[in-house]
Amino acid sequence: MNDAENRRNPTARQAAGRRAARGPAPVTAAWRENDPVGDRRFADVGTFDLESGARLPGVRVAYETWGELNEDGSNAVLLLHALTGDSHVTGDAGPGHLTPGWWEAMVGPGAPVDTDRYFVVAPNVLGGCQGTTGPASLAPDGKPWGSRFPRVTPRDQVAVEIELARTLGITSWHAVVGASMGGHRVLEWAVLGPEAGISVDSIVPIVTCAQTTGDQIAWAHSQLAAIRADPAFRGGDYYDAPDGAGPHVGLSIARSIAHTTYRTALELDTRFGRIPQGGEDPLTDGRFAVQSYLEHHGEKIAHRFDANSYVRLTESMLTHDLGRDRGGVEQALSTITAEALVITVDSDRLFPPAHSERIVAGIPGALPLHVIHSDFGHDGFLVESDEVGAAVSAFLADRATLREDR
Repeated sequence: MNDAENRRNPTARQAAGRRAARGPAPVTAAWRENDPVGDRRFADVGTFDLESGARLPGVRVAYETWGELNEDGSNAVLLLHALTGDSHVTGDAGPGHLTPGWWEAMVGPGAPVDTDRYFVVAPNVLGGCQGTTGPASLAPDGKPWGSRFPRVTPRDQVAVEIELARTLGITSWHAVVGASMGGHRVLEWAVLGPEAGISVDSIVPIVTCAQTTGDQIAWAHSQLAAIRADPAFRGGDYYDAPDGAGPHVGLSIARSIAHTTYRTALELDTRFGRIPQGGEDPLTDGRFAVQSYLEHHGEKIAHRFDANSYVRLTESMLTHDLGRDRGGVEQALSTITAEALVITVDSDRLFPPAHSERIVAGIPGALPLHVIHSDFGHDGFLVESDEVGAAVSAFLADRATLREDR
């Protein structure tokens, strides 16, 4: 931006100043070896033969825990994060953690997932970028996996989480809870856990689906294309580039596209409408406020995530199909023995309520669908924390009481 542009566009000048103060986008915001550990713990869970046919050696899982496992091991709760989440569910930002916990309102002493009562485990997903083996991790040759990191599926990810449970001595989950991409793994856990000898007493799949749809694949396609089209992506092998020269432009665009699916037309129209951004003029070279808003979220993700992980995890979501090789979705759902609380948001346009209705109809032990009213769409599961928390708290407590009465 030149001096003339700065003079006629003070808001843009201020935004440029904030970006400069923050510094260039890192080539990756992945947790790397020798970074501060923070609250993470690590478990080495071995070599995995993936559904793609690839073999992934030396898999390590980063996870966090809260509370204490009781004597009979009946109070363990597994929390599974969404696409750009991680194991840091609750806690401050600080050394080792770029952001504060992503579900602070839900987990802690006296919270809906009460750590005075439950032993809570939250792993970073396979293919992620915050300590669990993923594209930014070192391969056996000592170099980042990068483009060589294989494709993974939700079943691969749950297979790794099953080994983590065994490492922790957990043979039973009181509940498995997760939203969006995490909800995919919740459903896979309900099938694969018992097959592996780890019982799953109850599940809470939130704003999710049993099978990825064509519409969801279409939205993801543009996001993946944006990252791959960024010359700085270099086919996925960019980790030796300096800060500011990584694929942050493509990653930011991908996140902007995604964020429109996380919110609603009503919210964007009501909150922003056609309002210009500050002193900018959209008739010349300025932006509308909603454009600035989306750019802000794109910039944020570039400072806390990794482009390769975004690609691999998005691809994993595209493969999600609970009914694959199990006789179809309805047949697979009918085999789930866990009791289920399924939560949807009425304005969710990424995972519409019909997806949750299908899950409820298929699981024999499902409670009636819990519908949350929100103008915030998919992100309503985070925004409407009071209602989500009340539903989850009551469900977990009821399941615990039933278990104690048996």
